[in-house]
Amino acid sequence: MMRFLLALATLVALLTAPPAHAQMYPFSQRGTVGQTLAFTDIVIEYGRPTARGRTLFGELVPWDKIWHPGADNATSITFAHDVEVEGRPLTAGAYSVWLLPRATGAWTFILNRSTGISHTPYPGAATDAMRLELMPSDASYLETLTYAFPVIQKEEATLRVQWGTLGVDVRIKAPFRPDA
Repeated sequence: MMRFLLALATLVALLTAPPAHAQMYPFSQRGTVGQTLAFTDIVIEYGRPTARGRTLFGELVPWDKIWHPGADNATSITFAHDVEVEGRPLTAGAYSVWLLPRATGAWTFILNRSTGISHTPYPGAATDAMRLELMPSDASYLETLTYAFPVIQKEEATLRVQWGTLGVDVRIKAPFRPDA
């Protein structure tokens, strides 16, 4: 009888267990945004957190504290050629993206040379490639954090980082021209 019960318990466990190939999906799905601007490819890889009814800025994302706009791993942005960001030169390569949101006034947009890292802790100002002061703007509600290029004109584009009803626009210029 004991063998029968053990065999029955094993059978039930096997039949009710999820298959080995079953996957649990994360709350924050991975996303990639790519844009060719003139002759320069720009690629952003990030985790896409969703609001799920939470108050975003000021609670989930504290004011006056450096935050990585994404989930899990630090968001990366890669430029195939040298670019200008808000009129300042930036060398081609990969960078992590960070923001310092404020309840009033400009937010600080940070590109850091550390890549392939976790979203915490911030790697520090010593490895920053660029810091920009940008005014956030109100926008239509977006449930999921979004990086997009809503404006593209020849060699200039606007990168928008938005979550909820707040966003930051970053102007990028790609002056690279291939040799004739």
